[in-house]
Amino acid sequence: MFNFLLRVVLFLMGLVFAASIAFAVLMLAALWALRYGWAKLTGQPVNPWVMRFRPGQGFDRFRAAARQGEPTAADVTAARARGESVSSPVANLGRSGVTDVTDVRSRPVDGQG
Repeated sequence: MFNFLLRVVLFLMGLVFAASIAFAVLMLAALWALRYGWAKLTGQPVNPWVMRFRPGQGFDRFRAAARQGEPTAADVTAARARGESVSSPVANLGRSGVTDVTDVRSRPVDGQG
């Protein structure tokens, strides 16, 4: 008996769903007819509703997402806190244990050397 009631309830839910879809389509058709009638009444040309679609647009979106932008303020602050390069957070990877530099001579701060 429970299976039968479940089937009846699911069938009624399907009918309600189909009726709501049909109602939405009928409302869209009525709106389209009203727009068409208003354009004819006012003497304006009837322009079709179009959706602009460019096939390459999806590729452009993902290609743009792959490009690296400028670092945010949070990235700069985090890089400085870790002692890394601000321009590229990966510039000092693997060099955290190196504290002394042997191949560079120090110069005075005023620029004379």
